[in-house]
Amino acid sequence: MILTLVAASSVAPHIISDACCLPHALIAQSHQDDAHNEPMTKWPKNKLQPSGPQETHLRNIRQLTFGGQNAEAYWDVTGTKIVYQTRQPEFPDEQIFVMDADGGNKRLVSTGFGRCTCSYFSPDGKWIYFSSTHDKNKGAQAPLDMSKGYLWKVNPEMSLFRVPVSGGKPELIINKDNYVAETTIAPNGEYMTFTGAWNGDIDIYRSDLDGKNIRPLITFEGYDGGPFVSWDSKKIVFRRQPSMSDQDKADFHKLLSQHLVRPSRMDIWIMDSEGNYAHRVTDLGGASFAPFMHPDGKRIIFASNHHDPRGREFDLFIVNKDGTGLEQVTFTGDFDGFPMFTKDGKKLIWGSNRHGTVRGETNIFVADWKD
Repeated sequence: MILTLVAASSVAPHIISDACCLPHALIAQSHQDDAHNEPMTKWPKNKLQPSGPQETHLRNIRQLTFGGQNAEAYWDVTGTKIVYQTRQPEFPDEQIFVMDADGGNKRLVSTGFGRCTCSYFSPDGKWIYFSSTHDKNKGAQAPLDMSKGYLWKVNPEMSLFRVPVSGGKPELIINKDNYVAETTIAPNGEYMTFTGAWNGDIDIYRSDLDGKNIRPLITFEGYDGGPFVSWDSKKIVFRRQPSMSDQDKADFHKLLSQHLVRPSRMDIWIMDSEGNYAHRVTDLGGASFAPFMHPDGKRIIFASNHHDPRGREFDLFIVNKDGTGLEQVTFTGDFDGFPMFTKDGKKLIWGSNRHGTVRGETNIFVADWKD
């Protein structure tokens, strides 16, 4: 889901989304009036853009979207299709679109109503899973009170749906009358994993692809979410809050009662597909999120603001799964987040504020990956 980041005076991220996204879309609420309104039909298919001199891992960067808020773009298993989340002026809130890997053939697959987030292809290529409020609220999500600081919305109207890739009526998969989002699917098709907030906490769950046999994987007190399954289906990387004091726990539960969470500190963790051997990978300070494992099974790419004392700039970093060898990947001075490798590891997709036509605009970029 798109990050629902609300900026406090000391933290002014360039994007806002739901908890899924913080991390998984980004809409700078303070910049919504700056939205670029040129219709998608006028966009080029893609545009070649330069990489920064320090961005040595990225080659042949191409911009695939050109206005509004676009993020949480994820590959299908073939690397030929992309599903993503976008806010455009003709819709009340974020919607789900698909496009070809080169940016062509963009089309709506969600209903056009409500707020949508966290879309993902099924490995057989037949379905797109996504969370949405369209069955409970066809309008926009209510804006957050920015006086409360840097927060994400854990929207209780979010349920999980799937829709045929070819289009059609969404099928309800999981409804808990509370937040269900941040879904990703094992490439072997045996399970999906997602974040839920119906048990007085925010935890990571797993189920069959039809929503049956739901069971918890991670139930630490506090925020645990944003799970991504590795390409070999054996590992799950996720984000979670560090150990909390009694006061932190009280604050967490008070905010959660208002369907909010404060994500100012998040670390990257890893576990196996059954929820065993969960352990922390990063201990950097700041907010780290949107982890994805390189297909080699040895490294994790993720977004973080730990290197910026003001917490304003998110960049991509890559680290060995044992926490060693941290390396910065992007250096734009703007937001970069939501990275995902193709199954062969040759291409990387992510969302970024770079090359925006207006302040706070977030677009989708793809590049050849070079080790």
